[in-house]
Amino acid sequence: MRYSIEQIVALTGAHRTGSADGQIDWLLTDSRSLTFPEESLFFAIRTQKNDGHRYISELYSRGVRNFVVSKLPDNVQPDANYLQVPSPLKAMQRLAERHREAIVAKVGNLDVIGITGSNGKTIVKEWLYQLLSPDYRITRSPRSWNSQIGVPLSVWRLSEDSQLGIFETGISEPGEMDALQSIIQPTIGIMTHLGSAHDENFGNRREKCMEKLRLFRDAKVLIYHSDDELLRECIALSDIRAHLVDWSTEDESAAIFVRLTPQGADQTLVTINGNDYVIPFIDAASIEDAVHCICLCLHLGLEPAVIKERIARLEPVAMRLEVKEGRNGCTLIADSYNSDLGSLEIALDFMRRRPDTAGRKRTLILSDIKQTGLTLTALYSQVAELVRQHGIDEFIGIGKEVSAGIANALASDDAKTYTFTVKSFDSVDDFLASDVFAQLHDRVILLKGARLFHFDRISEALIRKVHETTLEVNLSAVVENLNHYRAFMKPETRMVCMVKASAYGAGAIEIAKTLQDHHVDYLAVAVADEGVELRRAGITSNVMIMNPEMNCFHTLFEYRLEPEVYSFRLLDALIHAAEREGVTNFPIHIKLDTGMHRLGFDPEHDMPALIERLQAQTAVIPRSVFSHFVGSDSPDFDAFSELQWQRFIKASDQLQAAFPHHILRHICNSAAIEHFPDRHLDMVRLGLGLYGVGPMGTELGLTPISTLKTTLLQIRDVPAGDTVGYSRRGLMTRDSRIAALPIGYADGLNRHLGRGRGYCLVNGKKAPYVGNICMDVCMIDVTDIPCKEGDTAVIFGPELPPTVLAEIIDTIPYEILTSVSPRVRRVYFVD
Repeated sequence: MRYSIEQIVALTGAHRTGSADGQIDWLLTDSRSLTFPEESLFFAIRTQKNDGHRYISELYSRGVRNFVVSKLPDNVQPDANYLQVPSPLKAMQRLAERHREAIVAKVGNLDVIGITGSNGKTIVKEWLYQLLSPDYRITRSPRSWNSQIGVPLSVWRLSEDSQLGIFETGISEPGEMDALQSIIQPTIGIMTHLGSAHDENFGNRREKCMEKLRLFRDAKVLIYHSDDELLRECIALSDIRAHLVDWSTEDESAAIFVRLTPQGADQTLVTINGNDYVIPFIDAASIEDAVHCICLCLHLGLEPAVIKERIARLEPVAMRLEVKEGRNGCTLIADSYNSDLGSLEIALDFMRRRPDTAGRKRTLILSDIKQTGLTLTALYSQVAELVRQHGIDEFIGIGKEVSAGIANALASDDAKTYTFTVKSFDSVDDFLASDVFAQLHDRVILLKGARLFHFDRISEALIRKVHETTLEVNLSAVVENLNHYRAFMKPETRMVCMVKASAYGAGAIEIAKTLQDHHVDYLAVAVADEGVELRRAGITSNVMIMNPEMNCFHTLFEYRLEPEVYSFRLLDALIHAAEREGVTNFPIHIKLDTGMHRLGFDPEHDMPALIERLQAQTAVIPRSVFSHFVGSDSPDFDAFSELQWQRFIKASDQLQAAFPHHILRHICNSAAIEHFPDRHLDMVRLGLGLYGVGPMGTELGLTPISTLKTTLLQIRDVPAGDTVGYSRRGLMTRDSRIAALPIGYADGLNRHLGRGRGYCLVNGKKAPYVGNICMDVCMIDVTDIPCKEGDTAVIFGPELPPTVLAEIIDTIPYEILTSVSPRVRRVYFVD
């Protein structure tokens, strides 16, 4: 639902400075999230750590023209609108509230589910989405957007197409819930587990519970777990008038009585009203969250048989009790979702229930627990008792508070009942460097740490490396290369970045997220499935499909993927499909063949018919027109490039003259951005250069973003005259040291590099490949290189660019990069 600036002013009561026209689709509070500048309204919100007014100038330079401010900036721009209010945050909240009311007025009845509690809010929200999305068009909070800022941004996403809203809310201090309740106005409420998080900001937990329950003051239905005595008492004391749907595993008089029966190592049977539901979890927290979801689905009228089928396929939400195979015979249970006493008890219970703990030592690695409202003595006395109750054999504390607290607990009179051993470390670094870490073996380890302690480093060190070959991708280098090309461009010129073929092997999702964060205008992939992968990963930028297939039209419409159109057959089929689905003004990109002779309309003969066909319908609309230089990477082809340029300008001028809206024009690829700066037009397309490979290698200030590396599995001595590898193709002419690497042609190591043609780097020195490269393993000569088993071998990277390997086997760097197998683990970092 689009709002004019005049409507925004009326809804927020703002004082307007500026008279520029504007239509608003997007609310923006973080400059890093800018995607559609012309249609965004930026709220300059002040927080304890930052002030949004600092970013107004930058956002203006990037195309934003509409701002909600508490004070006018020093340099008021004449073509911008400044809506002045006492509090931009409250103005955004009020706008979201009015938007929700406007949507309900248009669509009639709209159920909105509001979820709050201490633990499980995001889990319940995401599981409800999994269960209900086949039947409803759902608008839900992204990720954990449950704050004073996140809630209005989430509710703003409601549209006339929404059939159900699911929004979570979190509070950290008294007085916060009323504003969120007014925005969400839930018709159905779910109260999840009430734990100790943020207890320190309230007089007591009862006060916190009463504050959370204010979300449901006007709800029609409230679902909650009535075995929680405090919650039950607070609901009785509150002014909630909703129909109460309480569920219990203890009280058969509850609205819904639930029986729980363990089903093996990873399932629980939930019986409700004679119907059995098998959920794929065994920990108490997941069981409670799943029962909330079942109760909600029953309330909405889903048939038990449908719920049974869907609940069995629930997928875990990331960052919650992940079980991984660890090194040295260990099993690792990693829980970094939250850190409080309640979640610790849940994690310990999960650990105790697992059958693979029988007969094995149990180790808990725990960081300081923050924000509980308890004294250190009381807190860690409770921790020590939980550890004892759950049969922990070894306690490893990381942090000064947990170390001191546990030491005090062990010195108390109750210490005689404690049988676990205790080891303490000030930091993760100290622990990883210790003999205690080195000696962890054959045990079940629960890793539970507050995020600020970076327990992910412990998890990474403990996980057994199934495949020791990795592709490291430097996201900072991606940004450096992007900015290298932007330096050749005018500020107003737009950019398309190619992320097809899994971003040239680097991994499309992470690369696309980085590019979106740095405000590229378009992402381009080859086929619709690649675009769907980006959308499902949360990419909201415009996505261009370069090779759309005839059977993908519905997918294009559903996921807002903009196709290249290069033939009348494709155009007619696309128009027909759009008209059948009621789609209008769907953006397409017209490709002209100016000399590549691969795909495209003929600019000399097809333009009149193309224009006539486009003008005769309203299903699709040309967003851009483009072509492709054949030889922009070499001055040898400049004459032909000039011919292509003239053909393109003539044909694109014809197309533009036929339509009132502006059609973007682009013809420059990576090489042409530098070689033809006067031909950038409205937009350029950046491909191989983004990944650090230029037309002349890396001499042009680019940085290769990827490093393919592996480890030396084994080193053996091979005497002169012996052979190495299949077909005895690796003949030793001297006594040699041969190392085996866990990488082969199935991982993307080209077989033609074998038999001494190519090499990798070991400790910075060239190590040639010996014999034939195998499917999963290759051998290298390290006779003259000081090295040992476990050392790293670099297959390609900044010191050994893909261009070098490409030259050896007479191919192009594209093939080297895109050949890296999906089974090779990708690791992303920012330096």
